[in-house]
Amino acid sequence: MIELAKVIEELRNELDAAITAGAGQAVRFEVGPIELEVEVVITREAGAGSKVRFWVVDAEGQGKVSRAATQRVKLTLEPRVAASGRRPEVSGAAVPGER
Repeated sequence: MIELAKVIEELRNELDAAITAGAGQAVRFEVGPIELEVEVVITREAGAGSKVRFWVVDAEGQGKVSRAATQRVKLTLEPRVAASGRRPEVSGAAVPGER
């Protein structure tokens, strides 16, 4: 199993890599809403610093986790570039008159 935060971090890394790889390319793609659907197991740690964690079940872990203990979660993520607040583009620089 892998933590949900790690799944989202890896998705962010893949988007960054696609933006970098698309620099200078003639074809441009604006990244729209991303729908991510995962099966999670929720665990709770007791104690003074108690935590609730969401673990994503991978294909290999399916047989090891009881079906009753998993929940399906669907997230819709709206990616934005931190500096501008705009949707990222998987491409190079803008062309005048382009939408």
